[in-house]
Amino acid sequence: MDAAGCCDAKTLEVQLLEINMPTEDDLSRIVEQYDMDKFAAVQAFVAVVDAGSFVKGAEAIGQSKAGVSRYVGELEAQLGVRLLNRTTRRLSLTEEGEVFHSRCKELLAQFSEAEAEITAHSGSAVGQLKINVPVTFGQLHLAPLWPAFLKQHPRVTLDVTLADRFVDLVEEGYDLAVRIARLPSSSLISRRLGSTRLLLCASPDYLRERGRPAHPSELATHDVVAYSLLATGESWEFDGPEGPVIARVNPRLRTNSGETCCAAAIRHQGIVLQPSFLVAPFLQSGELVEVLPHFRSIELGIYAVYPSRRHVTAKVRLMIDYLVAAFRTPAWLA
Repeated sequence: MDAAGCCDAKTLEVQLLEINMPTEDDLSRIVEQYDMDKFAAVQAFVAVVDAGSFVKGAEAIGQSKAGVSRYVGELEAQLGVRLLNRTTRRLSLTEEGEVFHSRCKELLAQFSEAEAEITAHSGSAVGQLKINVPVTFGQLHLAPLWPAFLKQHPRVTLDVTLADRFVDLVEEGYDLAVRIARLPSSSLISRRLGSTRLLLCASPDYLRERGRPAHPSELATHDVVAYSLLATGESWEFDGPEGPVIARVNPRLRTNSGETCCAAAIRHQGIVLQPSFLVAPFLQSGELVEVLPHFRSIELGIYAVYPSRRHVTAKVRLMIDYLVAAFRTPAWLA
């Protein structure tokens, strides 16, 4: 509900009650509406401060900028203090605003915990589920799964962000994330969904022209298309018949997109090291072939991670169970 419209309606209601003697139900309804408005104002204030602007704060809670501005203004009027310093370029908290913001964050966190306890006890999935997932894996293997989950749980809404950067789940307010790593973060609760292995691949035409490397050390003389976000950088790790091998590569092309790496490899631009969940279709079609199959590269786990074991909401628990079932038989070579 927009704040401006809400306040106008309330004013009209009070005027009508001045003419007609209010019943006990009338008074209860007005008090309840007043409390809900105050809670919405607190949410708006915290959203604006956390986002750093009225526009972004309004977007975060699905309100209009005018409505959020009205809420914050009403809060300041009720408290009799200025909470925010406003300039054309930035917002900053006043001393009173800092204290109030801290208390409001605590209030909203306690409300979320209470909501989590109730929904976990009832077993029903309700409300928004905010999820962070890797870009390519999210597009290829998670995007097709969301519609069925929403159909199964009509009272849930999903807010899915695709990003390959590290995300602080608590700081950025995520309920759940899917991460691909050797080991999950020790600071988060995790559940394994599956695994994927990095595969060394090239097109048949490239290998006919340049020859097949017989050992990872020969990759230094080959054209390589490198994924720039690989944790080991330009030192590619393998486990061969005689033990671990680290090959230093000299990429002709670096990119933060696995799909771009594969597109270049299919067009005979060099050798790539990419996860099986991405290259499996190209291996099946013959557009790419595996290179040095006796030298296995890194195996990565695919995990659902969440911030705390306490008060896990039904929507989080049901989503994790859903993903575990969906990836029980993966569509790629592990």
